Amino acid sequence: MSISGYSKGFADAVNDMLPDEKPKMKEAQNTAPSTDGIEDIDSISDEIDSMIDDTLSISKDIEQEVIVTEKKAGAHNMKRVLLKLSGEALAGGKGTGFSEETVKGVAEQVRKISDMGIELGIVIGGGNFWRGRTSNDMDRVKADQIGMLATVMNCIYTADIFRMSGLRCHVMTPFLCGSMTELFDRDKAVSYLENGDIVFFAGGTGHPYFSTDMSTVLMAIEIKAETILAAKAIDGVYSADPKVDPTAVKYDSLSMQEVVEKKLGVIDLAASVLAMENKMPMMLFGLNGEDSIVKALSGKFTGTYITV
Repeated sequence: MSISGYSKGFADAVNDMLPDEKPKMKEAQNTAPSTDGIEDIDSISDEIDSMIDDTLSISKDIEQEVIVTEKKAGAHNMKRVLLKLSGEALAGGKGTGFSEETVKGVAEQVRKISDMGIELGIVIGGGNFWRGRTSNDMDRVKADQIGMLATVMNCIYTADIFRMSGLRCHVMTPFLCGSMTELFDRDKAVSYLENGDIVFFAGGTGHPYFSTDMSTVLMAIEIKAETILAAKAIDGVYSADPKVDPTAVKYDSLSMQEVVEKKLGVIDLAASVLAMENKMPMMLFGLNGEDSIVKALSGKFTGTYITV
């Protein structure tokens, strides 16, 4: 036998002695774990995560609704609130100036609230006379100063109507107005409130570029009010202007953050941020509704509750 033939014979003998691995390799391939099963597990895991997120979201919504319901029902237990009156709402159907009938109606409601033992501070807008941006041609600072004086006029008028209803009232401003108003002093304002008197905060912040929204939130924080009652010409917060969009939806409640994100225009951005930072909630409703202010503080609130 040649060397090459001997080598071939030896190799064949060795191969016969070794186990055949090919069937095992084929069997291993056939029994390898299916990637389809892993994908199914991932899919189920994603569905579970989604269900957990939905459950947490629903739970948060329910918790929020419970808090809002409790706040609405327990509003009559509040000790001190700040009422923001829209200047346009005070004008009644006229749009400008005063509606004496409307203001007398507000005075009667405030008297009932005072009789309930609730301390009340008031801010009034000046939109029934002037807005800071009414004239685009004049200097903004001067325009805002006219707006401040409009709020002073509103407060002096409304305070006098209130006095006719037997209420003790004080009008305070951040700047001197002779003998017509008192210069704002927080300690004195709180003392008046604790004595059962009504305090009007007129003149805004005393500085241009700040709206009465800002002075409302600022005064509410300073006097440590428990909430802001915003009585406007509209009965709540809507997803859009209901006068323009008939599909606009009214909100029962929403957060101040949502007001900002959805650009709902309830109050200006600076005032919204101040309210959020100091956790000052707001109850917005229509002034022209029957006993709307009293209902807001007696568990019959039908406007929009804005949480913080």
